[in-house]
Amino acid sequence: MADQQQYALITGATSGIGRELAKLFAQDHYNLILVARNSDELGQTAAELQQYGVQVQTIAKDLFEPQAPFEVYEEVKALGIQIDALVNDAGQGQYGAFTTTDIHRELDIIQLNIGAYVTFTKLYLQEMVARQSGKILQVSSLGAEIPGPLQAVYHGTKAFVTSFTEAVREETKDSGVTITILEPGVTDTDFFNKADMERAKIVAEGSKADPAEVAKDGYEALLAGKDKVVSGFMNKVQAVIGNLLPDNVVAAQMHKQAAPVDGDERSQ
Repeated sequence: MADQQQYALITGATSGIGRELAKLFAQDHYNLILVARNSDELGQTAAELQQYGVQVQTIAKDLFEPQAPFEVYEEVKALGIQIDALVNDAGQGQYGAFTTTDIHRELDIIQLNIGAYVTFTKLYLQEMVARQSGKILQVSSLGAEIPGPLQAVYHGTKAFVTSFTEAVREETKDSGVTITILEPGVTDTDFFNKADMERAKIVAEGSKADPAEVAKDGYEALLAGKDKVVSGFMNKVQAVIGNLLPDNVVAAQMHKQAAPVDGDERSQ
């Protein structure tokens, strides 16, 4: 159980896995700073979480903007709040053949999925290492382990998150700070709607994990100071198979799974 003064900062906190993680922190009496784009959704989420008897601050920022994480950091500092747990969760994807997708949307996704993670991790890790305590949860993806045709940029960003985190963890392993990677598979969130991916076979016809279960796996791994958790038994199996088979074979399998039910691979 957390001390009353402990704070967790969570990005992407108004929906999906981020929102479920926020609930778990609140239940353990962490005060919260929630970061997301939509101030109305932030307000609704904050009201729900305040019922656990914790303080909830909200910061509405568009993390597509490179300056946004720095602005969040400065606002938190101005409040005199120390962040004990950082959760990098905000992320988006774009479905479709790479030659047909919108490069500007993809550059936004790279900023959100990589730029914001790197910036928040650096700013808060420096503080945590200095005081020799703190926890960071990086929400990556099973996609980090396998190539993702029709989601080439998204899988690439998640491969970056996992590789980057593993390197930084090694650098700071004697610092008293723990950094945990959560790799979910297909989860029942708004991600696929935002990515225009609901017509992909794996989404339209496959099973989706409950975001509350995924969040629980990540939260428990974070508290235990574990290095990495792949959420869900079948996803664990897929990660192992993905690491055993040649990349071109895995890519071909993933291409079949991600193929659109209507047969049109172009971005809509």
